[in-house]
Amino acid sequence: MYRAAARPSSRRDTALFAGCVALSLLLLFIPTAWTGAFADSARETALRPVLWLQRRGAEGRTSRARLEAALATRDSAVMAASAAEAAAHENERLRALLDLRSRAPLAFLTAEVLHQPLPTDGRTLLLGVGTGDGAAQFQPVIAAEGLVGVIGRVGPTTSVVTTWAHPEFRASAVTENGEVLGIVAPVAGGDPGLGLLEFRGVAYRDTVPDHSVVVTSGLGGVYPRGLPIGRILGVRREELGWERVYRLIPFVNLGVVGQVLLLHPPEAEAALHRDSLP
Repeated sequence: MYRAAARPSSRRDTALFAGCVALSLLLLFIPTAWTGAFADSARETALRPVLWLQRRGAEGRTSRARLEAALATRDSAVMAASAAEAAAHENERLRALLDLRSRAPLAFLTAEVLHQPLPTDGRTLLLGVGTGDGAAQFQPVIAAEGLVGVIGRVGPTTSVVTTWAHPEFRASAVTENGEVLGIVAPVAGGDPGLGLLEFRGVAYRDTVPDHSVVVTSGLGGVYPRGLPIGRILGVRREELGWERVYRLIPFVNLGVVGQVLLLHPPEAEAALHRDSLP
């Protein structure tokens, strides 16, 4: 009697398993552009409760740290407020004397990281902001230590960041002193778990000392100038008479980053600045 009752359930499980296998095989062969759209659709429908739980968990992890930090800095902030106000008035007087206009502030959007990658899976990050919050594709993403990456895909409530560990990541960069220009990219054919980048395209006649800081150059129209990327750790390889490729240690550890800022692209910042002028 129990076997007869369990037989339909067993058939349903078998059919469900076969359907999942067929769907998996289908997703393996569909174009890459479709997979991104399918992932965004699934994230906004079936996985939405899971994302809600991740967002609440991220808020819970940071709320206590924020409270402790706020209590620790409250007293010092009160003391510093009067000095900051006096400095602001003095700065305004100096600008008036020099006939300088105040620059428009750099607009940004704060975001929580809903998915922190494993050491071997640091190519993308999932953020808890979307188009409804003001996020847009190709916005630079930074942490307190430096550059994280750029927004690759945006949904109504979430965004996917293409980090510096992604094989398609590229950024025009320059040494901090402005003397050597090159391109920062992930290690060719390397393991993202190693956490290394390459500073490519450096002219063979140029030499970059170890421990030199590399920042974004502002070229390319995506990343503003001066965002810290990493520090030089020796020559990775050389092509005689052509170029040197340096090993670069990134400043941002993707496995522990929890909060990020989304910056407006340079052209958007320039538009804000133009709008502030008479």
